[in-house]
Amino acid sequence: MIHLSMGIRSILNEILSVGKPTVVFAVPYSGHGWTGFGGLQKQPLGAKMECMLTSDYKQLAVAVRPFRAIHHLREARILNVTTRSFSGYADAMKDKFGTEMKRIGLEQVVDAYNAVNDNKAKAETEQWIKGASEVVEPSRSDIFKSCKLALAFEDMLDQEDATLMTVDCYGTMWDKTIKLPAYPCVGFTRLNNMGLGGICESDLQSAMTHIIFQGLVGKPGFISDPTVDESNNSIILAHCLGTTKMDGPGGSAAPYKLRTVMERREGVTPQVFMRIGQKVTQAKLVGTDFLPYFTGEVIDAPDVDRGCRTKITVKVDGDIEKLWKNWSSGLHRVTCYGDITEELGYFCRFKEIKMVDEAV
Repeated sequence: MIHLSMGIRSILNEILSVGKPTVVFAVPYSGHGWTGFGGLQKQPLGAKMECMLTSDYKQLAVAVRPFRAIHHLREARILNVTTRSFSGYADAMKDKFGTEMKRIGLEQVVDAYNAVNDNKAKAETEQWIKGASEVVEPSRSDIFKSCKLALAFEDMLDQEDATLMTVDCYGTMWDKTIKLPAYPCVGFTRLNNMGLGGICESDLQSAMTHIIFQGLVGKPGFISDPTVDESNNSIILAHCLGTTKMDGPGGSAAPYKLRTVMERREGVTPQVFMRIGQKVTQAKLVGTDFLPYFTGEVIDAPDVDRGCRTKITVKVDGDIEKLWKNWSSGLHRVTCYGDITEELGYFCRFKEIKMVDEAV
């Protein structure tokens, strides 16, 4: 709702009575209605109202972003390659956000892999090798298999009209009778670079967070296993899967090496070197109504053989001791380029999610 003149309270009340998320955009000299906006937000009628009192018209784009994220979640379909049951979580996400989740068997993945044209897989292989600053451990054969699986993932999303793929990498993937032909890491990176989604370890909470980030700012997330360094108020975010286009599909690609998965010493994964000096936001949607988060700045992209392959050291904006003492809800979190707390805040207000900065 764009506020243009005085005397709009009755119109605003009618709009808010529908109970839908609403942003009021008011430039200076629009009238005196702003004096009641704060009080209105505290009332049930204004529970889903946000206000922007600004002369910066670029903020109109910010106003649209939470609606886009809501839409992305409602239109999203997640394919989960696993033998485990997740129906309870899937039902909760469908009821709250409209997101659909479908279980995919290993047989379907293997069939899609076998259907991929080998020449296309060879061309994809050459592209990844040529783009890498170095191929450290993987053989060309392993890279070919990973690229063929990456193309199969894209085909499967297309066939299922889905937007995101995740695989139970440390469970279902190791079924004794049927195995995936390759690690999924290259395929996940490729999907993330395309503006779709590839998520490790059947982490459905991270998958939902990834979709929120893409809807808000058009950028993918980086899932990580963090470790803390109080000496410089930082947290090191590490995972073997790195995404090269953290600025989104239209952005430039970060440099990468092709490596094995650290714990297994096999497979293929891109070790990505993210941009130092970059502001980041880390968060995770927990359940249907809680979102812990923090912000910080990338101060290093370590290239050491400890932890997972891709790593960034983030100097936390708040207090690192408070962050680790407040940490809850598991290990994985999702990191996005940019300070997107404003957009996240609007989204969480609209969807009745408690948003908590763990570092303050």
